[in-house]
Amino acid sequence: MNKILFFAHLRDAVGAEFLSVAASGKTVAELKAELAAKYDLPRMETVMTAINEEFAANDELINDSDEIAFIPPVSGG
Repeated sequence: MNKILFFAHLRDAVGAEFLSVAASGKTVAELKAELAAKYDLPRMETVMTAINEEFAANDELINDSDEIAFIPPVSGG
């Protein structure tokens, strides 16, 4: 199982700070697409992803027990 962390508006859309999901063997892009469809998550293509606290590309494979964080872009002044 993998712990999936959500930040900002993604947390609101999912309704939870994190989920436990079986994502081992999937790419980051596959997981994004799956979660976007299931939870109607907006603009996942602009969301940064971290695996075990290190930024990850969309083609990176997820291993068992990896912790994945989805971090939307932030703006401010």
